[in-house]
Amino acid sequence: MTIVDPPGIPFHRLARTPAHRWWRPITGTLVVLAAGFGMMMAIYSVASVVAGAGGRSVGEDGVFPFGAIGNTALDLLVLAAIIPCVLFAVWWGKVRTVGTVSSVQGRLRLRWLGACLLVSVPVVLVMVAATTVLFVVTDPGGAEEEAGDWVGAGEFTVAVLMLCLLVPLQAAAEEYLCRGWFLQAVGAFVRAPWLPIGIQALIFAAMHGLGTSWGLAEVICFGAVTGWLAVRTGGLEAGIALHAVNNLVGMVISAAFGDLANTETAVDAPWQLFAVDAPMLVVYALAIAWLARRRNVVNLAPPLPPAPSDSSTPPAPTGPPGPTGPATPAGPTTPSGPTTPSGPAAPDGPNTETVPQPA
Repeated sequence: MTIVDPPGIPFHRLARTPAHRWWRPITGTLVVLAAGFGMMMAIYSVASVVAGAGGRSVGEDGVFPFGAIGNTALDLLVLAAIIPCVLFAVWWGKVRTVGTVSSVQGRLRLRWLGACLLVSVPVVLVMVAATTVLFVVTDPGGAEEEAGDWVGAGEFTVAVLMLCLLVPLQAAAEEYLCRGWFLQAVGAFVRAPWLPIGIQALIFAAMHGLGTSWGLAEVICFGAVTGWLAVRTGGLEAGIALHAVNNLVGMVISAAFGDLANTETAVDAPWQLFAVDAPMLVVYALAIAWLARRRNVVNLAPPLPPAPSDSSTPPAPTGPPGPTGPATPAGPTTPSGPTTPSGPAAPDGPNTETVPQPA
């Protein structure tokens, strides 16, 4: 079966093809969850074997004996494994091409991703600086308690190399799952983008667990903004760029002060983080929307070329075949007389038709 991309429709509706059935997004979600669980069990099983081979065992609390850097790498790898699970679910559904979960052009647009990275870096740096200042001003005692000791150049270098390798994959995996799969799965049922954007943002927040009300609001806001950008720009690139840079900067700072083992997530953040992040997310969204318009970034699936007409196929008969006049005798016919021309010859030459004469 030939699978073609649906023409001229926005990113969140790409799963709504002629092959769509109401149960396909549901079964596809089950496939994603099952594949993700299988990948997680496989990775942790291999890690357990490696730990056992080194004479170490997993702790009773489930913590692996690889240290802060090794355990963080393991967790990031488990999250990164979501990407092939999502791609497999799209392929398994046989509804559309796999690349449509990345963008309306059927691929991850690397040049556009690079442009989004250039915007996200200063935005995230401003967010970190403003949050730090706000912490110092509003809670100086708490800011001093949060600060740890420098871990040293060697350990920090190893941590940074690991984070640069795995954090972009972890961030991309969450974008593929929430802004890719869930946004399009809900979008297969509704035409307007707001419900898919809202639902995937709530799922994104639930994935981070329960924390403070401010932290939960910040994560929902992040999911909603990146979901809107996926629809507005026609792909995951803007969300991946912001997500990767935000996580990378935060985790590099944690690694510098030996805080990688901290199990807190964004939903545990205090009000200061929300007060800075919410307006900066809006700034990022407006900047990306302006840049996308300036660069003419495609946000609709390209239309299909018209199907070629097959002129060699005869039209279907409208009735039973048969003669339209009297039957022709089997032998030669004798005309009643010569044909007399009724007017002048055609402009391209005289009439050369030969008329049989009587015997």
